[in-house]
Amino acid sequence: MPRLIREIREEAVRARTTTAPELTFTLWRRFADTGDRRAYERAYFERRRRLAALALAACLDDRPDPALDDLLWSVCDEYAWVLPAHEPQDRPVNDAVDLFAAETAHALAEVVTLPDGHVDPRVRARVRAEVDRRVLRPLQENRMWWETAEHNWAAVCAGAAGMAALALDSERLPALLPRLEQAMASFLSGTGPDGACLEGPDYWTYGFGYLVYFAEALRERTGRDLLDDPHVRAMASYPAGIDFGDGHRPAFADSQGHGAYPSGLLDRLSERLGVAMPDQPGETSFHDDPCYRWAHLSRTLWWTTGAARHPAEPQTYLPDAGIVVARAGGTAFAAKGGHNDEPHNHLDLGHFVVHADGETILDDLGAPEYTRGYFGDDRYQTPQAAAEWHSIPMIDGTAQRPGRDRRATVVHHAPGHPLTFALDLTAAYDTPRLARITRTFTWRPGRLDLTDAFDFTAGECLVEELFVSRRRPDVRPGKVVWGPVELDVPAPWQARAEELEVRGHDGVPETVHRVRLTATVPSGAHRFVFTVRAQAAEQEAVFCPRHQVQSED
Repeated sequence: MPRLIREIREEAVRARTTTAPELTFTLWRRFADTGDRRAYERAYFERRRRLAALALAACLDDRPDPALDDLLWSVCDEYAWVLPAHEPQDRPVNDAVDLFAAETAHALAEVVTLPDGHVDPRVRARVRAEVDRRVLRPLQENRMWWETAEHNWAAVCAGAAGMAALALDSERLPALLPRLEQAMASFLSGTGPDGACLEGPDYWTYGFGYLVYFAEALRERTGRDLLDDPHVRAMASYPAGIDFGDGHRPAFADSQGHGAYPSGLLDRLSERLGVAMPDQPGETSFHDDPCYRWAHLSRTLWWTTGAARHPAEPQTYLPDAGIVVARAGGTAFAAKGGHNDEPHNHLDLGHFVVHADGETILDDLGAPEYTRGYFGDDRYQTPQAAAEWHSIPMIDGTAQRPGRDRRATVVHHAPGHPLTFALDLTAAYDTPRLARITRTFTWRPGRLDLTDAFDFTAGECLVEELFVSRRRPDVRPGKVVWGPVELDVPAPWQARAEELEVRGHDGVPETVHRVRLTATVPSGAHRFVFTVRAQAAEQEAVFCPRHQVQSED
């Protein structure tokens, strides 16, 4: 890990020679006044970046650092470790434990238990008191809503708080451990037996990562092994199952379509559980996690072994999530069903992506910039979550609707060459004239046949087929071209290109593109053929019959 170690030392020098930003009241109030999270969080995570760098450099160099003492003291001075977006309305801010308060407690608790002499005893004593005051005591005295959550909050809050208590050998540990383990059980209950993370691959890293970090700390302390469980093994297999290669994956839910998983986490899971793990794009970097979480960075430094990775089979089917993935010959395809009330939900039943030549061409826009409105009434007005910016149809002018009962039913799955995957999407729409819609994908490397079969109750109906990409399309007579991918436009469909500027998860504006095919059509099947014009697409899939999955009819 030469790059990671070099960057730790560079960041430590920067932390010693420049001034850390202050967390002012002006920044704190910005979220309440305007809904903007980024102003405060930019300063907050810059401080956590400096903390991680100084602490890891102290580990590497095995010597104390007055700058680390000063920063630890300064973090103890912060008004709150909770973010303004999570400020409670029913209790004092420091009686609440959110993701970031728990993460801060974990970081400080482990940093001050570095070998003797690395942290001044007076700083160590103050950190212990502040971790207890802000996290461990409130947690023991109050039930937190996230203890029964079925998503990342349960695992991160419980895992980080638990590791803080373990590191400090807190007297509260016996009372807290049963509740923390129950919170982990709640987190696990949010996934089906297939282990798919409905929040997307980035949240697998976050939620499942903290479960693993806590489980290993608990095993070291007590000998009990929370990872020795078939459900945990299935969840550990998720990243390899959806991987396209070279760091690419479908950006379903609030995730990104390209990124690195913590290499220490992958190596530990590979060694402990023997499951397939995806290859990483390039060298591990200190900056892979923009929030600079101590758990990820420290375990990457301590656990990365460079062990050989075992790739997943060419095709993956996750029946509980309703997700299928296929990769071969430099191309890949993924599609999803599920329901429209998943954690970090988008209105995307029947949505799909196509990957070719190292780029996801038919794409998912992933996570937007997080604002107050996105976690409130404006969620489905945000393009990244809206039905209108996914590759799915609008029928008689109506889009998909939110709700758990808005569900895609898998009606057929046949692995092999070609792969066939069919979904009944009828429940996703409130369209009076629509009796039924079935979407069928037939995939072979280099070609996707998409067939939408409509049953209308009276005559013809207006249908708009939407196809989303980050690449600007070239609309020609009877054809649409996105670089290496072509779509044949059958009669009577008419194609037009549209574009929109959106803000990505990092707050940076980007222009995204949509092709809208429009026609008034009768009941029946309508087929659209996508082909990949690339040498790699000519290679045949490697398919092993022994890994066939039974079709669902």
